[in-house]
Amino acid sequence: MTGPILIVFGPKLIGTPGWFFVGLTRFFPEPFSETGTYLKMKTIIAWVGMALILLTHSTCQPGKAGPDDSGNTNGAAEYFNLHPNQQKGYGYTRAVRIGNTIRISGAVSLDDQGNPTSVGDMESQLKTIYGDLHQTLRHFGCTFDDVVVEHIYTTNMNLLKQYAGERARYYKTRYPLGSWLEVKQLAIPDVLVEIELEAEKR
Repeated sequence: MTGPILIVFGPKLIGTPGWFFVGLTRFFPEPFSETGTYLKMKTIIAWVGMALILLTHSTCQPGKAGPDDSGNTNGAAEYFNLHPNQQKGYGYTRAVRIGNTIRISGAVSLDDQGNPTSVGDMESQLKTIYGDLHQTLRHFGCTFDDVVVEHIYTTNMNLLKQYAGERARYYKTRYPLGSWLEVKQLAIPDVLVEIELEAEKR
């Protein structure tokens, strides 16, 4: 004869270690028929299983982060806009920090009102972009030494290669991983290049 089955509702609990113990109450041997010893052991095993289920469930909730080196104790995102009117007009955020990770949206050469600057001039556009990226990193207490990913999108790869030396003014220690991609057109006409970064605050 086997013991009764203990059922706990809640799909998030399924698969936790406690179910091993709860399941044991279904197949636990009955050496003494329905004696007090058998019932006590079956009850103990069930309670151990329930305790493990509740413990696992309470410590593995998604979306809850503990404290980190940044002083961010709840994992909340920190948003930053270098040019608020520009970013609001196009509907995006310049950068977001979660914990020690900073992700910076693709930066292009625009004025505060969102109009393209240095039209047709790759060198000047790169200078403007890296200057803006430098200010964004500085807001979070970072430098280009903290950049781990850089993706560059351009409508003219040959021009980008010609003036790519501008990057050396900022990457003084090492270069990040990343990709250079030539595209037919960027979101804003007259923009020749767009650069997005990801950094890890040390």
